[in-house]
Amino acid sequence: MNPFSQLHELPRQLRHPAVRDLAWTLLSAPLLQHVDCLQRHPLSASTWAHTPGLLADWLSLQDQDSSTLEQYLARSHHHRLGLYYEQLWQFALHAAPGVQLLAANVAIREQGRTLGELDLLLRDAEGEHHVELAIKLYLGPQQAAGSAPANWLGPGRQDYLERKLKHLCQHQLLLSSSPQAQALLGNWRVQRLQAELWLGGYLFYPWPGHCDMPSGAHPQHLRGAWLTRQAWPAFTQQQGGRWLVLPRSAWLAPARASKAESLSLLELNHWLAQLDPQATPILLARLEVDGHGEWQEVQRLFLLADTWPLEALER
Repeated sequence: MNPFSQLHELPRQLRHPAVRDLAWTLLSAPLLQHVDCLQRHPLSASTWAHTPGLLADWLSLQDQDSSTLEQYLARSHHHRLGLYYEQLWQFALHAAPGVQLLAANVAIREQGRTLGELDLLLRDAEGEHHVELAIKLYLGPQQAAGSAPANWLGPGRQDYLERKLKHLCQHQLLLSSSPQAQALLGNWRVQRLQAELWLGGYLFYPWPGHCDMPSGAHPQHLRGAWLTRQAWPAFTQQQGGRWLVLPRSAWLAPARASKAESLSLLELNHWLAQLDPQATPILLARLEVDGHGEWQEVQRLFLLADTWPLEALER
């Protein structure tokens, strides 16, 4: 499913933040291994997939000179995480040998009403593909069954895993077979289109306690922890290292920072004391120094209000 699993440590070796995000986007495992629709890595039929070292070399070159990537990203004025994730994929697909990116964000309309967008149209040695991309972070339940995707909530409680999968499989992937989409596909000489998804992100498990992984989860999915403000003192008694507060723009690749850029636990606790107890979820990274003297992320966690998830999403 992921042709680049042997390169999973590469993002930590890169220095430029956007290049680290680019590498993370291409190399990390998907959230799920088994879904009710087709999941396929967008680079599966690329030359890079057959020779992963070529992709590693290309990413290293971007890290040495990130100006082309920075210029590409600067073309967009949107700051949503999902759009950033899509841009990173688009940048890589333009460069990928053996893959032709035909179009991105193709709006499908009917009588002036937008029905949706096709994230990517690709052509490669295995055919022509409509690919839907998603980057998601979900928090598992403390009390209910973790195996049920319906019990995994997004940090903003506006979303949950089961709903996202249904939307992807029963709406977004079907859009390319609609009459409205079929009328447009001739513009790219597309004849037989395969509809597929790629779902990246992290799953966060409650602390303290235990939660089963959701049904169908990829065995190498990326994971973190979540806990409430009330549980924070007990949690930090077991932890060393330094800390970063991660803005949404830094939710992809593992964090890397100098000692001056990070916080001691005392400094972090002082910062947290100034926050409203009902503040929105905060994503934190715990850092430890590696063998080269660099502070690298070793754990990430959401810190939540004590009322979580009492105000859970109505379904």
